Amino acid sequence: MDPLLRRRSYVSVAVVVFLVLTPSAVVRSGAEVVTLTVDTFTDKVKEKDTSWFVKFCVPWCKHCNKLGTLWEDLGKAVEGEDAIEIGEVDCSLNKEVCTKVDIHSYPTFKLFYDGEEFAKYQGQRDVEALKSFVLKEADKAANSNLEEDKDEL
Repeated sequence: MDPLLRRRSYVSVAVVVFLVLTPSAVVRSGAEVVTLTVDTFTDKVKEKDTSWFVKFCVPWCKHCNKLGTLWEDLGKAVEGEDAIEIGEVDCSLNKEVCTKVDIHSYPTFKLFYDGEEFAKYQGQRDVEALKSFVLKEADKAANSNLEEDKDEL
C-alpha cells in the first residue's frame, strides 16, 4: 500500500474515533456541578423553589483537595432530582460571596433556598450522607415555604 494512502487512512480512523468518543465524553462531564461566581451567585440561589447545595472552598486547602471528586459524584447522584442544584464557589476568586455568606473555614457546605441560607452541613463527607442531607433539607425548605405561603393567604 502506498505510504501516503496508509497515512490518510490512519488520519481518517483517528478523526472518526475522535468524533465518536467526544460526544459521549461531553455527556459524562461534570456538568452536574455549577460553578458560582460573584456575578452569578445571588441570582442562582434566589431561583424560585430551588434548593442550592453549595461547597465553598479554596484551591490551597488540603481538606478541600482531599474531597477529590466527591462534589462531582454528589452532582451525579442527585441529577434528575427536581429543584435541587449543586454548586461550588472558589473563595480565593470570589471573596465577596464568601464574606457575604459568612464563610470562615474550608470546605463549608451550605444549603440555600429562595436566596436564603437554610442549613449548614457538618456531617460525614461521603456521597450517601451528603445526598441524604440535601434531599431531607431541600424537602424541609420547600415545605416551610409552602407553610409561609399559606400563612400569607
